[in-house]
Parts: sequence; structure tokens; C-alpha cells
Amino acid sequence: MGGFLSFVKKETLHIVRDRRTMMIALLMPVVQILLFGFALSTEINNIDFAVTSPNRTEAVRRQVERIAANPYFTFKGYIAPNEIDNALRSGRADAVAVFADDYDRQTAATERGEPAEKAVQLIFDASNPNNAAAGAGYMQSILLAGRQTGAAAPETRLLYNPQMKSAYNFVPGIMGLIFILICAMLTSVSIVREEETGTMEVLLVSPVRPIRIIFAKMIPYFLLSCLNLVSILLLARFVLGMPMSGSLAGLVGISLLYLMLALALGLLISTLANNQVTAMLISGMLLMLPIIMLSGMVFPIENMPGILQGVSCIIPARWYIEAVRKLMIEGVPFADVLREVLILAAMTAVLIGVALRKFNDKLE
Repeated sequence: MGGFLSFVKKETLHIVRDRRTMMIALLMPVVQILLFGFALSTEINNIDFAVTSPNRTEAVRRQVERIAANPYFTFKGYIAPNEIDNALRSGRADAVAVFADDYDRQTAATERGEPAEKAVQLIFDASNPNNAAAGAGYMQSILLAGRQTGAAAPETRLLYNPQMKSAYNFVPGIMGLIFILICAMLTSVSIVREEETGTMEVLLVSPVRPIRIIFAKMIPYFLLSCLNLVSILLLARFVLGMPMSGSLAGLVGISLLYLMLALALGLLISTLANNQVTAMLISGMLLMLPIIMLSGMVFPIENMPGILQGVSCIIPARWYIEAVRKLMIEGVPFADVLREVLILAAMTAVLIGVALRKFNDKLE
């Protein structure tokens, strides 16, 4: 046991003295959390809109004021009908609301239940389809709310994320991405570096069994990832305002399981790579793209073709991100994420078994 702890201490000192590794491992999570939490936002804000109205009646002015008072929109003034295309192409406006000549008459007819033509036409720059779709929905709701009708308006409730903050969606995804990159990339590169420089053979002839040497190299990265977990949770709670409404113990427990899975994945990569560059490419490019594209971090899995939904089932980050969202945002009890826990535990056991077997084969 003393020899094992000595190897753990040696690897820990090696990591601490490597300032570049420490900066990457500790600063990258903070930068990514803040970047995705503040700078990269999918929330719709500050949509510039203009208005075309041949008759600027009091009803038209009230509707324009209602739209301009909404924080999602910025009023850029009235334009002529022949200026609409130029305003959208030049970027002076993202949307144009075109009020009909007889807007007041058509609105009154609609309120009486009589058939009427379109009183308002909304023209959006759809080069960004997300902004166009969301902006059109917001503007339509404002225009409808400004009309007096006899029908009762439906009540809409938004659960778990009523402010529609994009950080609530990104933080669990970033956690799934960061832990894979930190654990898998740094662990695989560390082991391959020992093999590339020839020091692994020196370690293997020591009295300590080879498997203990490997675990001794993995433990410091596990502890480093635990520090990242603490920093991410603190930033998410006190800087980004994440609710943390579920079981904190369950969140930490499934995160530790995911860290073990990432370490096993790093060990497996080290058996496939012969040099540090190959290890970086495998753990960086080949892991990052599937996590971003197929884990539900950015794009909903339900919107993917069936074959891609099947492929996403073998992405560990998918199950971790789903569990974290349920525990952190929806506030479900830990029993409701047992399926994700069992899947991650099975993946961890398989990765550890395959990685150790291939590593032993490589040693032989």
C-alpha cells in the first residue's frame, strides 16, 4: 500500500508542477461555464423591427407602442412599403410589421366575429430561423393581446425554466463535455507520454503491480475533476442562478460515477494510441463532436432521425446530461434517475473491463 501511495504522490506532484496542465484543467471549465452562461445565449433579445402603415391611426400607434415596450423588440421607426426589402437586406431591421390600410375596420370586424383579411402582415429575416420563428411568435402574441375579444385567452404555464434561460440548458451539457475532456484527454495523454518517453518500462519493473501503477496515475486526475465539479456547481448556483432544486447528494454521486467512466475511457484511449498527438486527436476530436452533436447538449435528441437517436444511446454524456437536468432543474428525486444511473454504471464496468484487458495485452 505504501508503494501505491508513493506513486499517487509522485503523479500528483507531477501534475501540480505542470502549470499548463493545471491551467487547462482548472480554468477551462470556468471559462466554458461563463461563456455558455452569458456570452452564448439562445434567448431572443433586441429584435429590431420597423413598421409600415399607410394610416397611422390611434389603434396602430397603440399596437406599435405595445411591441416597442417589450424587451425583446427595439423599434426602428416607420418605413415606406418600397423600403421593406432594403431594410431587411441591409440589417437595419430584423422584422417589419405591415399594417393594412383599413386596420381599424378589419380589427373591429374580427372582434365581432365577422370574416376579415389579414390586418397585419409580419415579415421576418429568416436567415436565422430560430430568431425568426421565436420573434414571430412573440410579436403575434403581443398583437393578439392588444385586441379586445370576447373569447377567453388560454393560460400558459412554463415549468422548471419560466424565464427561458439558455444557461439552464447549457450548464448540464457543459458538465458532460468538460468531465469527458478533462478525465479522458489528460489521463490518456499522461499514460501515452510515459510510454513514449520510455519511463513506463521503468515503472513496470518496480515492485508495485502494473494495474496499481495505472490507477495511481488516474487518481490525481479524478481528484482534479472533483475540484472542477465543485467549481462548476458553485458557478452554476451563485453566478448563473441555476435552481439546484433536486437532490444535491444524488447530483454529486452520479457526477462521480461519470468521472470514473471518463477515466476508464481515457485508459482505453491510451491502449489505442501510440503517441500523444494520436491520443489528443482521439480524446479531443472524436469525443467532442459526438458529445456536442448527439448527446442532447445543444440539439434535442427527439428531433434527430431514428438512426441517430439509436447512435446517441451509446454516448455516455447523453444519459449524464439527462440525469443532471432532471436533478438540477426539474428537482426530481434520485429514484427517478435510476435508469440513467444503471446505464452509466454498466458503461463504466464495460469500459473498465475492456480497457484493463487491452492494457494487459499491450504490456505483454
